[in-house]
Order: sequence, then structure tokens, then C-alpha cells
Amino acid sequence: MKLKDTSAKTGKPASEAQSLKAIENHRKAAKHHEQAAKNHHDAANHHEQGNHDKASESTVKAQGHNNLATEYQKEDAKYHAMHS
Repeated sequence: MKLKDTSAKTGKPASEAQSLKAIENHRKAAKHHEQAAKNHHDAANHHEQGNHDKASESTVKAQGHNNLATEYQKEDAKYHAMHS
């Protein structure tokens, strides 16, 4: 399958490699958001069980995944800014 992506301003096709990189960035960001959500759920469960140390550990892990997701989102935003 060949991807066709064009710039909104120029109408010129973006390279296939750039399009694949954008797709990869979205998928990686989504995966980290999913992992962050899991860690937040784990933290809530640990708090319910009174294990606040484990809850804190899960919270830190969630924040780390949020940070990684943000980095992939920034990369994608740069791509869109350069090709719009």
C-alpha cells in the first residue's frame, strides 16, 4: 500500500518516509498513553488497598509514560507544522 500525503499549503506530496514516521509517532504516543492509564488504574487500586508506597511507584511510572507520549506528540506536531 502506498501512502499519499500532501501539504495543505503547497499541495506537494510528503515523502513516504515522513508519512511513516508520523504514523509511528502516533502509535508510540498512543501506546505510552495506554500504559500511563494502566499505571494510573494500578495506583488507584493500590490506594484502595492502603498500599500507598506501591501507589506512588505506579504514579511515577504513569508520569514517565506521559512524558514519553508527549515527546512523540511533539515530534508529530513538528512534522505537521513543517508540512502544513
